[in-house]
Amino acid sequence: MDLSIIIINYKSAHHVLACIESIYKQTQKYSFEIIVVDNNSGDDNETKIRAAFPAITWIQSGYNAGFARANNTGINASRGEYILVLNADTIITDNALDKTIDLFKSKEDAVACGVQLLNPDGTHQISGAYFKRGGLNVLLPLPYLGRLIRFMGYKLKTKIPSVTEVVAVQEVDWIVGAFIMVKKNVLERSGLFDEDFFMYSEEIEWCSRLRKQGKLYLFEEPKVIHIGGGTSGEYYNTDNDNSKNLWSKKATQIIISMLLRIRKQFGIFYYLLVCFFFIIEIPVFVIGLLIEKIFKGRKAKYKWKNISGYISNTGYIIKYFFRILVNNPFFYKVY
Repeated sequence: MDLSIIIINYKSAHHVLACIESIYKQTQKYSFEIIVVDNNSGDDNETKIRAAFPAITWIQSGYNAGFARANNTGINASRGEYILVLNADTIITDNALDKTIDLFKSKEDAVACGVQLLNPDGTHQISGAYFKRGGLNVLLPLPYLGRLIRFMGYKLKTKIPSVTEVVAVQEVDWIVGAFIMVKKNVLERSGLFDEDFFMYSEEIEWCSRLRKQGKLYLFEEPKVIHIGGGTSGEYYNTDNDNSKNLWSKKATQIIISMLLRIRKQFGIFYYLLVCFFFIIEIPVFVIGLLIEKIFKGRKAKYKWKNISGYISNTGYIIKYFFRILVNNPFFYKVY
C-alpha cells in the first residue's frame, strides 16, 4: 500500500462524499486506502458514505474525539508507506495526490509535505507558515494591542510568517492541517498528534516535532481546494472560519488550544507572556472602543458585545491557566 488517507467525519457526509469522489477520480498512479474516522456523528452518515464507497475503512470513535485523537486512530489502523491527513472539506484536483508523492520521493531529506491550497473560487489560501520566536504572532488578532504589534513588526521589517502563494518548492516550519502528507516510518521517532488537543493548533505542535526529524516542504504544482471551516463549522454552527474573532464560542477553543501549543512548543516563559497580553487587552479593549465610540459613533469597528465575549473567553484562560502551566496530560475540549 502506497498511501493511507485519513479523513475525520463529524456530521459532514456531504463534504466526505465529495472529497472521496475526487480522490478516486484524480488518483491513478499509486495504490491507496481511505480510512474514515467518525467522531460519533449520531446520524446516518456511515450508511450514506459506505453505500457510495464500500471499499473504505470506517472506524467509529464512539465519542467526539476531535482532530488529534481521531487522526491518531486512523494512523494506527493504516497500512501505507505514506500517511495523508486530509480534511473532509477538501477536493483533490488534477492528479494532486500522484504529483505530491512524486515530488515527495524526489526530496530525500523530506519527512512531511503540503500543497498549494485554494479557496473554492481558485484564489490562493494559506498553506503553511514559519515559526516566530515564542509564537508571539498569535497576538496579532488582539483588537488593539494586535494593531500595535503588527505596526512594530512592519517597522522592524519582520518577515510575514504565513505562506499563501507557494513558489515552486518551499521549505516551511509547519503545514496547514487540511493536507499533511508524512512518511509513516518517521512517526516512530516524532510521535503522533498530541492527544491533549481537541481541535486547532495540534498540527503546528506536531510539525514542530516532525521538523526535528527532517524538512517540511510545500509544493506549488499539486493544488487542492479547501473550503475552510466546512468541518469545524458543523460543530460550532458557524458559516465561516474567521480565526481573528476572539469573542465567539469557536474562538474559546482556538484560544485555549493556541495557549496549549505555546506552552508545549516554547515553554513557560512565552506561555506566561502570551497570557499576560491576552489579559491586559481587556482594559485596552474597553478604553479603545470607548474612544472609537466617541469619535466614530456607529462606525466603530467593534461593539460592546464583542468585549463581553472577549472577557468571557479570557475567563477560560484563567480557568485552564495552571493546568496548562504544569503541562500534565489532559483533554482540552472546552465545549
